[in-house]
Amino acid sequence: MRRFLFLLSLLFVLLILAAIFVVPLIAARLYGPPSPAIAGIQHLQYAVKILWYDTTISLPADIYGTEQNFNIALGESPYEIAIRLQEQGLILDTEAFITLLVYTGMDTGLLPGNYRLSPSLSMRSIAGTLQDTRASQVLFVILPGWRMEEVAASLPTSGLHISEVEFLAAVRTPPLGIFDVDPPTSEGFLFPDSYLLSRNLTADQLITELTLNFARHLTPEIKLGFTQQGLTVYEGVKLASIVEREAVVADEQEMIASVFLNRLRAGQKLESDPTVQYALGYDKISQSWWKNPLTYADLEVDSPYNAYLYPGLPPGPICNPSLGALEAVAFPAETPYYFFRARCDGTGLHAFAETFEEHLANACE
Repeated sequence: MRRFLFLLSLLFVLLILAAIFVVPLIAARLYGPPSPAIAGIQHLQYAVKILWYDTTISLPADIYGTEQNFNIALGESPYEIAIRLQEQGLILDTEAFITLLVYTGMDTGLLPGNYRLSPSLSMRSIAGTLQDTRASQVLFVILPGWRMEEVAASLPTSGLHISEVEFLAAVRTPPLGIFDVDPPTSEGFLFPDSYLLSRNLTADQLITELTLNFARHLTPEIKLGFTQQGLTVYEGVKLASIVEREAVVADEQEMIASVFLNRLRAGQKLESDPTVQYALGYDKISQSWWKNPLTYADLEVDSPYNAYLYPGLPPGPICNPSLGALEAVAFPAETPYYFFRARCDGTGLHAFAETFEEHLANACE
């Protein structure tokens, strides 16, 4: 009996050793060396899992299926991608696909873009396709309120083959003939939106796409609204860019626009913090293009963009405003207000005032 138990224990140990050494070898033979990111017990776990899912990984979801579009958004996780692949009938099993990605290291190489995938492909083929930099299109997103340098900073992870330097050079030589004036840069006209673009787009072509999209959204009604406020299109965009940065809550854009328009008509300085932030540029401490909080010394920075020192509108837009901000300037609320400041409740909303005394009374204690 003891001999039997000894042999049984020995067999169990041999099986464990076989699992530790043989299973990873078989997995490596079938799928190549594992990702350096998995080591030790994880290596063994994923080797076992990938062999368990081997048949599922090798089979197509539908051998008679036809091609369909599949988009990967910027910042989308591998698990989110796998779930959508299964929902669209392109793979058989989410967990099997994730196991394949993690074991091979392909989970770190999925590229945003627009792909043509067929359920007749195996999981390995689909995973490889989603890492192909030749994917025809990529999804490129510009957020409202970004300045041109922030747009440039998003390029390295966008999938577009445009460097930050190339983009900024193109921004400073904007396309002509789109607006009522030829601005010195395209700042303010890089319309915030989601774009499906050719991966091989040049910097100049990208600027053209963004500014043409702006022109499409700048309706005759908005232009007329600017005129009725006593503004040219370029002046309207300048003010909209300030409204964009001032309004934490979009619902307040029309109110904030009314304050600045009231101040312009009264010949008062705009005294807007975002204009100072734009003038200061990149802040290394906060690692942001929008330094916050500002100091009293910051408010004295000698720049034509500083609306605390210089009357009227700045020389150019301070960011790329949304459609909502443009509409707020064209169709502002009618108010008697000349001042606003952040409320003390942390909501991002503002307290508005007609007089400076009321403005002071709205200060936080």
